[in-house]
Amino acid sequence: MISAFLLWLVKDCLFLLGYISGHQNFKRPLSPAQEQEALLEMKAGSDEARQRLIEHNLRLVVHVARKYKVPGCTFDDLISIGAVGLIKAIRTFNMNTGTSLSTYAARCIENEVLMCLRQSRKQQADISLNEPLGTDSDGNAVSFVDILGTSPDIVEDEVRRRITLSKIREILPTLPERERLVLKMRYGLLDGRAHPQHEIAELLGISRSYVSRVEKHAIELLKDALME
Repeated sequence: MISAFLLWLVKDCLFLLGYISGHQNFKRPLSPAQEQEALLEMKAGSDEARQRLIEHNLRLVVHVARKYKVPGCTFDDLISIGAVGLIKAIRTFNMNTGTSLSTYAARCIENEVLMCLRQSRKQQADISLNEPLGTDSDGNAVSFVDILGTSPDIVEDEVRRRITLSKIREILPTLPERERLVLKMRYGLLDGRAHPQHEIAELLGISRSYVSRVEKHAIELLKDALME
């Protein structure tokens, strides 16, 4: 259970690190049919489908981030924070609830931003529950009262994710050159674009199955280093 959790955490952090480092252009949203197809592929275990869903919903992150102002955070900071919420949304979305992916993702993205609002003031000793933490899109103040009740599990997951992201930054340069190169290409750390396995295989002159094995080995090395 812990190994499976750490696996998706490593992959999501790698993708987020690629986004932050590469400043990728925002792709257009998928059509309903394309989105349904990607969701089914992801449910069947496709990491490429999961990344496709994330990449094509990044515009939603921008839309939500524009609604808020957080003390001490730039707009780029809010985009990065919102991207964490999007990744969580894609990972946990249930196709059988009747809720659209965009609606669910917007809620998760907003939750991340609201948590950031709370954390931006957590160092202050005496804060009124009604003290404004920031503003929404209509200029209305957002206070502690508005965001109290956030699940402790959500906060814990966020802390764990940020620690893991920081550690991955430190560990990546220590990986063997081949593993490091494949991870950089797969998760957009090289040129800001996440390359599919078949494209990496063509560029490096190796088989797709070999790229897959190298990627899995690299992620295992990251997992082992994180657990030390």
